[in-house]
Amino acid sequence: MLKNISSFIKNKPALAVGFLFATSSLLFGIWVASIPGIKASLGLTDGTVGLSLLFSPLGAISGMLISTRVFSKITVGKWMLVGYIILCCIMLLQINSVNRVMFWVSLYCFGVVSFLNGVASNATVNIMERKFGKLMMSTCHAMYSLGGAVSAGVAALLFYLHIPSGWQITIVAAVIISVIISNRKHLLANNDIIHSRSNVKFPSLTILGISFMCMVSFMAEGCVADWSAIYFKEVLHAPKTFISLGYAGFSIAMTLGRLNGDMLFSKFGSKKLVIAGSLLASLGFLIVVLAPGIVVAIAGYILIGLGCCCTVPILFRASANIPGLSSVEGFAMVTTGGLVGFLVGPSIVGFISEKAGLAKGLSLLILMTLLAALAAWKNKFLSNKKSTDSSLSFD
Repeated sequence: MLKNISSFIKNKPALAVGFLFATSSLLFGIWVASIPGIKASLGLTDGTVGLSLLFSPLGAISGMLISTRVFSKITVGKWMLVGYIILCCIMLLQINSVNRVMFWVSLYCFGVVSFLNGVASNATVNIMERKFGKLMMSTCHAMYSLGGAVSAGVAALLFYLHIPSGWQITIVAAVIISVIISNRKHLLANNDIIHSRSNVKFPSLTILGISFMCMVSFMAEGCVADWSAIYFKEVLHAPKTFISLGYAGFSIAMTLGRLNGDMLFSKFGSKKLVIAGSLLASLGFLIVVLAPGIVVAIAGYILIGLGCCCTVPILFRASANIPGLSSVEGFAMVTTGGLVGFLVGPSIVGFISEKAGLAKGLSLLILMTLLAALAAWKNKFLSNKKSTDSSLSFD
């Protein structure tokens, strides 16, 4: 793992793109801790929080519809430079929303830009893997998880210092924008046009299976992000200083798992990792909903993180290498499922929570992760071979 990290850090172009993955979760960690406060300040219930969160998947669908036009005109490097700065500004408005309309518009714009950013950054990593002859997809996704762990800890510290969420996101966004601008040379060097073909194809059942697995993994991550702080505060009655620790435990586990993900992928193959990970995540959610206290719940979130850590990098790599599809078409199909899960999943949990309680809402994830394990077992694009491409190495 240390050799892999050292090699990745020395590769400045890859590190610049990896930081963009961290950017999303650095922002999101602050967002997670701010949700209870936004819920109270805007007078939202669990149900209306869930309904509000639906604006983001609507934005993601809009992003999908315009992605071909965007990426046929703008190089991926230019989009990454501008897109992630825009994301910082959107999150500033989202957390500082003064009314529901502002909140809803911010969520919608977040969905649009997040979709386009996700396609751009993952397509770039796939290109870099070929360019440098090295596996790095899981490591880049580890940067995302690392950002979540760091921001959750930062949020806990700043709350302890009585700094509200509005100022927290202002500070974090300013730092992120400064780093992105300082890395602009490396980002703009990615001058590929990654447009897809104009014809629309209905995906096969196998491709839909990959999209479903991605949806479940993102759904699990989204529910941890959006509901863990509320679960700790309202169900487990945790002090405010501790409400972000569930997400922190999840993010740390995701980070450690993904830093080893490229090595595990080369050793065990994709199918075994996705099946085992889905089953482990299911066990983690079971522990969370049955947890009698904070410590046990944190342990459950850690298991969820370990279970989910390798799934998304594996599926994104698989989607970029589907016969008959361009990498952008593959990413668009799978990313659509992923973002729908990430953004719709928390809404569904909110609706269930409104009627039956948050623990029962989170129980839905136990079933969904078991179904993902079954889908992985049946999917022909996932393999138990130790390597799917001999031109790519781990170290």
